[in-house]
Amino acid sequence: MSIAPSTTADEAPEAAAPAPPSRGWAPPLRQLVLRLHFYAGVFVAPFLLVAAVTGFLYAGAFQAEKIVYRDEMTVAAVGDGKLPISEQVDAARKAHPEGTVSAVRPSPDDDATTRVMLSGVKGVDPNHTLAVFVDPYTGKVRGALEQYGSTGALPLRTWIDEFHRDLHLGENGRLYSEFAASWLAVIAGGGLVLWFSRRRALRKVRGTSGRRRTLGLHGSVGVWAAAGFFFLSATGLTWSTYAGANIDELRTSLGQSTPSVSAAAGGDHSGHGASASAGDAEHGVGLDKVLAAARAEGLGDPVEIVPPADASSAYVVRQVQRSWPEKQDSVAVDPGTGEVTDTVRFADYPLLAKLTRWGIDLHTGVLFGLVNQIALMLLALALVLLIVWGYRMWWQRGRGSAFGRPVPRGAWQQVPPQILVPGVVLVAVLGYFVPLFGIPLAGFIVADVILGEIAHRKGKETAAA
Repeated sequence: MSIAPSTTADEAPEAAAPAPPSRGWAPPLRQLVLRLHFYAGVFVAPFLLVAAVTGFLYAGAFQAEKIVYRDEMTVAAVGDGKLPISEQVDAARKAHPEGTVSAVRPSPDDDATTRVMLSGVKGVDPNHTLAVFVDPYTGKVRGALEQYGSTGALPLRTWIDEFHRDLHLGENGRLYSEFAASWLAVIAGGGLVLWFSRRRALRKVRGTSGRRRTLGLHGSVGVWAAAGFFFLSATGLTWSTYAGANIDELRTSLGQSTPSVSAAAGGDHSGHGASASAGDAEHGVGLDKVLAAARAEGLGDPVEIVPPADASSAYVVRQVQRSWPEKQDSVAVDPGTGEVTDTVRFADYPLLAKLTRWGIDLHTGVLFGLVNQIALMLLALALVLLIVWGYRMWWQRGRGSAFGRPVPRGAWQQVPPQILVPGVVLVAVLGYFVPLFGIPLAGFIVADVILGEIAHRKGKETAAA
């Protein structure tokens, strides 16, 4: 797979003039792919390089987090029995009375602490929570850290996650990662077309040197990594700003959106909510009975308990295991009676909702744990190498000139209409649903037309002179 343009050894040196006619539609189609690949490889690769490096760091952050925050995340010693969850929350509130309890994650393992999440804490990002870590055996608070997202990312992973997603530039910064994801599959697909359209003898690595060797290494690694790049591109777009919104709209129209449990309580429970002190998680029957009701419905660890949002809402208890096998069942529990009022099972999710969940978790490295994270790091490393090799081939191809040599124009004119027209329609539809592919592509075409016109006029002036 090529990130920068590649040509066979027997291709003629390119010039600004249109490519000479050739028999069949395959050669001009290859030239068309090569030209698109040229622009995409040169201008998109820097964004892909940033995404690859930050993605590599993020994949490694899961294990780093366990080391850096070991004291907060684990208990000093495993005891004989865990305290009721209500007592653990009380211990957290005594140490940190600020803010309100937004969620509680009971200790999922023998050596793991319980997390009590507080929102509205001064000095904490409004989109984050303060996680208070409580020893479930002694009730001792082992620390408090800012936390973000459904995977419970702590400061180190949060910083790397935001760096990967938006370069710490906010919503505008997310355009870079969506741009990279939008073009990754296109570049990978174009690279495969170029690689497999070469003669087998020209794909060798052993016994070659110079640009041929660079191309051989580049293509061999790219072929093996291409499937991973397609996957990263598709899953990365599912939660992007513009393409992600279009995907969500499409899923909704097909009845494939992710279901959620109804948090409406069965009756008037205003008195139950009022009985709790401000900021507490205890409403009505309390956390212990709510957790017991969820357990009775088969919700095993790890789970998260979300207190009622207001007097007319129910508790929501949901499983938060994102590793295989996924545990994503959720229930609503009436705060007045302690009875389950609604249940949503992951097994009943629509197919596209399941695929989206699995895809995102695989993309973020949690679905298969350490193996998943190592695979992502290898993919990121492969992408970095491909980009470096791609630019090296571009340099070698130009024999040290500032910008290398351009690929020929005019190949599209030789592609039969029965192939060209459906291709243009497909690209237009894709560009509509993935705007950060369509808009830059239009820009590439406009720039190419302008440069072609300039070159044409210079050629005429030179000929006249």
